[in-house]
Amino acid sequence: MSTPYQVLQSIESVPEGVSLAELQRSYPQLARRSLQRHIAQWIASGHIHARGEGRARRYFGAVSTIHRVAEGVGGSGDGFPAFPAFIAVAADSQDILAYIDQPTLARRPVGYQRDFLDAYRPNETHYLPEPLRRQLHKMGATAALSAPAGTYSRAILQRLLIDLSWASSHLEGNTYTRLDTRALIEQGRAAQGKAALETQMILNHKTAIELLVDNIDSAAFNRYTLLNLHSALTENLLPNPADEGRTRQHAVDISHSVYRPLSTPQQIDDALDRLLAKASQIHDPFEQSFFALVHLPYLQPFADGNKRTARLAANLPLFRANLCPLTFLDVPAAAYSRATLGVYEMARVELLRDLYLWAYERSTQEYLAIKQDQAEPDPLRLAWRDFIKTTLRGLITTPQQAPLAYIEKAVAAQVPAAEQHDVQALLIQELRRLHEGVLARYGLRPSEYNAWKAVHGQ
Repeated sequence: MSTPYQVLQSIESVPEGVSLAELQRSYPQLARRSLQRHIAQWIASGHIHARGEGRARRYFGAVSTIHRVAEGVGGSGDGFPAFPAFIAVAADSQDILAYIDQPTLARRPVGYQRDFLDAYRPNETHYLPEPLRRQLHKMGATAALSAPAGTYSRAILQRLLIDLSWASSHLEGNTYTRLDTRALIEQGRAAQGKAALETQMILNHKTAIELLVDNIDSAAFNRYTLLNLHSALTENLLPNPADEGRTRQHAVDISHSVYRPLSTPQQIDDALDRLLAKASQIHDPFEQSFFALVHLPYLQPFADGNKRTARLAANLPLFRANLCPLTFLDVPAAAYSRATLGVYEMARVELLRDLYLWAYERSTQEYLAIKQDQAEPDPLRLAWRDFIKTTLRGLITTPQQAPLAYIEKAVAAQVPAAEQHDVQALLIQELRRLHEGVLARYGLRPSEYNAWKAVHGQ
């Protein structure tokens, strides 16, 4: 069976470049979407570049990549980028890098190690040492630490949707820019010249993040949450739609790795149950987050989308504890893939631990201004959050109603007299701030909002 690396070699070996149609003819066993995804990853990592648009688009091997392979300068023995020097690596991670940097033929094939999971005892075993957890808590503290679960993630939701959707998709080879992602999420405008699967991937991330934030009180490390998270992330992206939100029913190979995950569905289901049982018992949110980032990709419980699912699941305990999110901003794909290979092939977490620390510090730096400017959440707005959403939705979807009269009637019917004036003021303020970028918050469609504006002229 052909591997993605063989496809990459084919592209690099043709000076005049190749089209997607030519690659499909050469590798008919690879699905079109899989080829598009791999191509996007290679473009993002600099292995290839593209020229032309539409059917005339051709892909060429990057000269620098070819030279690096030929000369053996940096990177792995297979010619892929090295772990970035600007990310600090502890002494106990150096041997992982040394092993992973060997060509795949020099590394020993290995299967799923059940003992790796079985040896972990929640709240006794710690992948993140106590001093490191203290450091992470200090970095991630927000003004909402003592507020109800999910307060901080709701407060920064619009920024979170853009940053996490973009960064996580970028690690999959998605070529959307941050500005492209913002335009798509806030205005529904897809970027020109991008593959439909890239647009779909960004939108799926948005849906999955909203799923976690909106259901923060019930979301947990259980099958329901995980399967539905995977379903949201992979909608319309898998060759077999039946694999969305379903545990894997067949064997898979890991590109550029000698790791062979479990292949029997019953074994996968049993291991997933054990994994979730352990994850749900972990008290420290960072340890729980990192555990998910380690063991979900290692198990590969899904046909595809395992790392995407793990990245979002790793944020669940941070959302719940009102800590700064882990957005993966600026995380190099080369660093992430190599740290994950250390888990796959050696059952070692140290390199991924070093990357986790660097990535979280980077995330908190991006959110520092937000953290400094963030006031304590308005308790009245928090207490009446659902009422405000329901009332505004009802108002917009019945444009024949006079706005002020509708608000006054709703407040009089449901809000105690002592709070009526303030809640009414909040509703009027929210109505004035309503725009297309926040419609989803109220369960509104652009057509409903436009119909209301046509009547009231806002």
